[in-house]
Amino acid sequence: MGVYTFICNQSGGKWSAKQYSGDLEGSAANTYDLQRHLVNVALTSEGSGVVQSSFSHVTPSSAVFQVVIGGVGGGGGFTGGARAAAPAAAGGGGAAPADEPPAEEKKKEEEESDDDMGFSLFD
Repeated sequence: MGVYTFICNQSGGKWSAKQYSGDLEGSAANTYDLQRHLVNVALTSEGSGVVQSSFSHVTPSSAVFQVVIGGVGGGGGFTGGARAAAPAAAGGGGAAPADEPPAEEKKKEEEESDDDMGFSLFD
């Protein structure tokens, strides 16, 4: 499992990023393209696997972008900041098996009348 944290800055209308602890870097015209580029850079370095990422603005012209490759899907949560090592949530769960019978409907409880309580509100 590889965790790549990038510090991103905007200067002169262009976004650039440098890995927090490493030599990877990239640049692009906007944050969307920068994220796509950095994921590809991390994949080139790591190989292949499940990719999870999280982009968080710190100021309007700076951000932190984290890419996690490999590991298990689902669970966990990104807590924010450059030092967070927990992967972003991947959506977890899964589809129910097709063989499973449909869930039974719950029976509605009948409302109690005032007479059943031993007193009436209008007496």
